[in-house]
Amino acid sequence: MIERYTNPEMGHLWSIENEWQQILNVELAACDAMAELGEIPAEAAKNIRAKAKFDVKRILEIESVTHHDIIAFLTNVAENVGEDSKYVHKGLTSSDVKDTAYCMMMRDAADIILDDLRKFREVLRRRAVEFKHTPCIGRTHGIHAEPMTFGLKMALWSAEIERDIDRVEHAKKTVSVCKLSGAVGTYSNIDPEIEQRVAKKLGLTPVPLATQVIQRDRHAEFVTTLAIVSSTLEKIATEVRNLQRTDIREAEEYFSPGQKGSSAMPHKRNPINCERISGMARLVRGNAVAALEDITLWHERDISHSSVERVILPDSTINVDLHDMERTGGLIYSQRIMLTVVSKGVLREDAYKWVQRNAMKRWMEGQDFRTSVENDPDITKYLTKEEIDDCFDYKYFLRHVDMIFERFGL
Repeated sequence: MIERYTNPEMGHLWSIENEWQQILNVELAACDAMAELGEIPAEAAKNIRAKAKFDVKRILEIESVTHHDIIAFLTNVAENVGEDSKYVHKGLTSSDVKDTAYCMMMRDAADIILDDLRKFREVLRRRAVEFKHTPCIGRTHGIHAEPMTFGLKMALWSAEIERDIDRVEHAKKTVSVCKLSGAVGTYSNIDPEIEQRVAKKLGLTPVPLATQVIQRDRHAEFVTTLAIVSSTLEKIATEVRNLQRTDIREAEEYFSPGQKGSSAMPHKRNPINCERISGMARLVRGNAVAALEDITLWHERDISHSSVERVILPDSTINVDLHDMERTGGLIYSQRIMLTVVSKGVLREDAYKWVQRNAMKRWMEGQDFRTSVENDPDITKYLTKEEIDDCFDYKYFLRHVDMIFERFGL
């Protein structure tokens, strides 16, 4: 269910393919650094970078025997690199490359979430101005208090999102670190300069001190920050849900054409998106508890945190990063497609039928509306790819906003 509403970029970031790719990126950066310092032949580093690759299926085959994922990965890479593979992972331990890779993935996830939060903040600011003087009743304890405006509610939300942005930026900095210091963090078989150079290549900062692993208070800060963000989003969603109640009816979430609220009661218009946000926020807060539990490990390392992080890191970032604009897979642009086809001299009834059949593929089969349109021979007979791209530009719908605001001196 969640995957239907998730930014594909975030989903790819936490895919097993990308995880292995980031681990490979760490290994390659380490080989480059060793070559720069003369610890391995420059030609070997060049050959490794050219030939190093992996196959997830093959890694799993090897792991079924070794019961060690990094060894399975290195064996697969060696199968492709050949003789020079002896220089790969030189002086490193598994957590050096895996922890560093996870930090890059958390950093990149933070960037996606920050981009979303900044866009959401701007929407809230715009709508706050729009409803600056729209009166509504203020409530305390759920009881009418004094008049206020709906714009004030949205300005309050915007201010909280601003604080969330600051929190995520700080958490991103906390996890944007690397560690290449060996089995217990003493650099016993690797020059500390290697760590410095790898960090620079990957856009990270070396941790000042580590055991075999990067300490998990960093990960806990990251996930607990996401829990705060999710709670802000739930706070907004809960207010909308309350205002949509039949006995209040002051606001409601969008109810799309063709949407159904109940299998039994045709009149229902339910706040399902807000309810989903509330449910997902609970999951993220639960994950924050697990992240806090991961801080305590035995001595210099155990693996009790590993299985937890495989779940809570992708789960928390994906739950926070939901794209409302794309929730319907592009259906919000259906009228624009239809009218553009009509502008080419096609009967409105025909254009409506062509667009509708592609829209129904989204509703009934989950297909991407834009992809269906781009592959429809009736539509592409009249519209070029560039014209279709233009139809899916949301800015078209907002082109008169400035004029409308100017009417009110804004």
